[in-house]
Amino acid sequence: MAGNLTPPADLSGSSLLAVFAHPDDESLACGGLLARCAEYGVRVSLLCLTHGEHGLGGVPEQLRDTRAGELADAARVLGIRDLVVLDHEDGMLPWIENGRLEADILAAITRFEPDVVVTFDEDGLYWHPDHIAVHERTTAAVARLGSAGPALRYVSMPGGRMRAIVDAATQGAGLRDEVPRHILGVADADAFGSLGPAPTVVVEAGEFAGRKLAALRCHRTQFDGSALECIKEQDAARLLGTEHYRRAEVGSLSDVFIERFGSQITIGGGT
Repeated sequence: MAGNLTPPADLSGSSLLAVFAHPDDESLACGGLLARCAEYGVRVSLLCLTHGEHGLGGVPEQLRDTRAGELADAARVLGIRDLVVLDHEDGMLPWIENGRLEADILAAITRFEPDVVVTFDEDGLYWHPDHIAVHERTTAAVARLGSAGPALRYVSMPGGRMRAIVDAATQGAGLRDEVPRHILGVADADAFGSLGPAPTVVVEAGEFAGRKLAALRCHRTQFDGSALECIKEQDAARLLGTEHYRRAEVGSLSDVFIERFGSQITIGGGT
């Protein structure tokens, strides 16, 4: 494993497009990376395919607008310059005709001309069907562009990381009966990172972990009452800071600035 490398202070002219399914995916999966990129001058864009209207916190007709507003707030915290939220139905992405999703993703790539696209790895963080559909359709869209397309990096989560947050919340609750155990509405903390692919780059959020936590707090309908609410500012780097990325085998195969932000790992042994 190579040591952490210090990126140049200015990466203006570089660009990144994040593609996710629901509001809050971006902050939980890769908020540290997005904030770091924006700080160093990367143009960061986000394509969110649904409004997350079937999440916690209200009836779908009201929640869709509320969550879109929360996402806009989180985008400002992270330094995301361009935000596109589409109207595909939350929970139905695997059943939408593949070509429609690919066309939406290709349209965003054409519009923002990213050097790198970041999306879910094949495990969808915790095997969420919508997330897996986004992984598959983003991979297919980038593959259609061949080597002339952007680099593609998949994000996953270290196994046990969300369980550590629930454990910390439980310890902090003391003798109280009500202990928050869900993670943004997901009851099984152990599903996060379970059987996830090995990363090729590990990025530590470091000083940007606080910004990641602040962005998560913007997603109030999902965040309030969750185990994440118990994270203290001084513990953000330890509990939220480690992000896993994997190099895809489609699109440009060149190194991009993400590799400069973290420690590279050789899959299959060796460092």
